[in-house]
Amino acid sequence: MKRFGDPRVAAAFKTYAPDVRDRLLALRETIFDVAAATDGVGVLTETLKWGQPSYLTEETGSGTTVRIDRLKGDSGGYAIYFHCQSGLVGQFRDLYPETFSYEGERAILFQPKTRVPARELRHCIALALTHHLRKKKRK
Repeated sequence: MKRFGDPRVAAAFKTYAPDVRDRLLALRETIFDVAAATDGVGVLTETLKWGQPSYLTEETGSGTTVRIDRLKGDSGGYAIYFHCQSGLVGQFRDLYPETFSYEGERAILFQPKTRVPARELRHCIALALTHHLRKKKRK
């Protein structure tokens, strides 16, 4: 497991129930793995935004912030959040209409007993972490 660089983020993970924490830690590892494997992303900055573990492409500015958290009012659910005005969740919905559950234009939702489709999730994370690079190419 990647070490925490920010003690506030480590403390935030300790507040989760053990089962949710394990799933969020796995999601965190996936985010770092995708960043390392994706050209142009660079080193991620891990911090808290709105009390949620958040992953920024500060070094390169290649993408939009990705956040993770448990679902409020749901004992075992969790989510990966994206900037709601980025259009990313709509793009994910077009690419993977039956693969994920979505919350509006801001999140992919997961339930504890549902298998996480790793390949598709990695693709969505890569799209988020390179969002600004793709926007620049379109202009």
